[in-house]
Amino acid sequence: MKKALVLGGTRFFGVHLVEALLEKGFEVTIATRGKTEDPFSTRVNRIVVDRLNLLENKQLLDNVTWDIVFDQICYSSQEALAAIEVFKDNTKKYVFTSSKSVYDEGNAETGYVEEDFIPIEHPIVIGPKEDFTYNEGKRQAEAVFFQKAPFPVVAVRFPIVIGLNDYTERLKFYVERIVNQEEINLVNLDAAIDFISEEEAGQFLAWIGLSEFTGPINATSNGSVILQDMINIIEEKAKTSAKIISTKIESSVSPFNISETWLIRNEQAKELGFEFRELKEYLPELVEDLLKH
Repeated sequence: MKKALVLGGTRFFGVHLVEALLEKGFEVTIATRGKTEDPFSTRVNRIVVDRLNLLENKQLLDNVTWDIVFDQICYSSQEALAAIEVFKDNTKKYVFTSSKSVYDEGNAETGYVEEDFIPIEHPIVIGPKEDFTYNEGKRQAEAVFFQKAPFPVVAVRFPIVIGLNDYTERLKFYVERIVNQEEINLVNLDAAIDFISEEEAGQFLAWIGLSEFTGPINATSNGSVILQDMINIIEEKAKTSAKIISTKIESSVSPFNISETWLIRNEQAKELGFEFRELKEYLPELVEDLLKH
């Protein structure tokens, strides 16, 4: 039986990743701090590990040869280096959850493709995640993995992941604000954004891990939505009007508050054979479900 280790995996799209691996017949071990209850009962093995102190837990992780290690929680060059040291002799493949944030906002005409950020050319600066913005931390992690790892690596670049189980509650923020008639700050309602659902994010990670592919890869639902249309969908489902302000506020708390269109393209993943969902089909359904909850 093939063995997979998931660093993280107790919530949100990590749960869907673990479920997909179990369905494919993997023996799955989840490594977490043990503070979040998971839904897997006796179907998985568990190791209590603090991701920020991975080297200190090396003996718990390096006595098994893993077919795939899935890293959901790496945010810096220092964390990537620690992972390489721990797994350099005992994994056949490493799948790292990266982010669309490795690309800057913009490229409104076509959306970003994988070649728009090349991690093997990015200068490495060693440091913990506190030393970097989220965007740069993910760039640093990719740079370290692709420049220094002795094992094959995939970096999956997701946009914002949405779903009922999103603990960041970013889409729920808009639903609640509109229902409660509270102001929402959006500086550009004509900016377009893309998403991926929690279900397909987890399924994609498992799928790409089982493929022969290595390297960076974008994964996003088909299509995008301009922010005004997203607001319109929520207004229609909630049967009330939104209160939008567009003043530039330095410390705006509105998620998705982008100043220009920010998209990635998923052609490479589709050419490899993955079938993404249509955003326009599931976004209204998700809004309805959020309203019910």
